[in-house]
Amino acid sequence: MRLLAAVLALALAAAPAGAAEGEAHGGGLAALLWQALNLAILLAVLLYFARKPVIEYLEQRRTGIQESLENSSRLLADAEAKLAEWQARTERLDAELSAMRDTSRRLAEEEREQILVQARSTAERIRRDAASAIDQETRRARAALSREAAELAVELAGRILAENVGEEDQERLLDEFLERIEARSGEER
Repeated sequence: MRLLAAVLALALAAAPAGAAEGEAHGGGLAALLWQALNLAILLAVLLYFARKPVIEYLEQRRTGIQESLENSSRLLADAEAKLAEWQARTERLDAELSAMRDTSRRLAEEEREQILVQARSTAERIRRDAASAIDQETRRARAALSREAAELAVELAGRILAENVGEEDQERLLDEFLERIEARSGEER
């Protein structure tokens, strides 16, 4: 305020001298001083009337900026906390995925072993069944061969007898056969 009063007093003291000189030279120092005085008066009036609203505006602006900074720091802290949480989740997810892969591999290996055991068991059962079927077929074939060999032997013996046995031999064989039957029937009685 004192500075303003000093500038105002200087301007007033220089005003009459500057005005006369300014008129003679077409401007100059007096005109400049008058303009400075006008500016000083204008600034003084503005400062006097606008000081309180400007101070309030600046205070509000400072408060708003401070609140914005606090909000920003709070949001930054929240974002950092969420980032840490997501990173922890990601690490847990990696661990869970690894555990799931290990479990899947173990289960697949166990299932593979079970399938192999079942396949071996099935193969062994098929071998036993095949061996049993082969044995049965072999016995059946031997029996069929034995029957056929017996039939061929009887047929061959019949041919040989037919060719070599004459009528006398047939009567003798018939008599022997009848004697055997009579001897058996006599024993049974």
